[in-house]
Amino acid sequence: MDTKELYREILNEHNINPTHKTPMDSPDFCLEGVNPSCGDQITLQLKLGEDGKISDASFTGSGCAISQASVDMMADLIIGKTKEEALALADIFDRMIKSEVTEEDLEKLDEAAALQDISHMPARVKCAMLGWRTMKEMLGVKG
Repeated sequence: MDTKELYREILNEHNINPTHKTPMDSPDFCLEGVNPSCGDQITLQLKLGEDGKISDASFTGSGCAISQASVDMMADLIIGKTKEEALALADIFDRMIKSEVTEEDLEKLDEAAALQDISHMPARVKCAMLGWRTMKEMLGVKG
């Protein structure tokens, strides 16, 4: 199986069987993210543990396979991380989409690296970025 085929399978699995697509009771953070160009929308919810780390992440909403899979992969990555670590991962994801990421950084994205080829599909970049952009805005980062 070649790498692109493996990445397609990862993307499909996160879209068809998302782990984190469920409403959350009593989130500490909740923010709606919308991609007006295509209509994708999510509501991202996060809980912080007493240790300051993200203890849970979930989302609801609808959109294309890329937007839904991307936010599910992001949730996998940020659980157990501090807000600063989650934002650092978002920065790496941004740089990956812009084709400005190192192999070492790419490894930190784990399955989210499956979206690396989105950088060659400009119309889909906003889809892949929706969850990440929403998380950054939720945690107080503009852009």
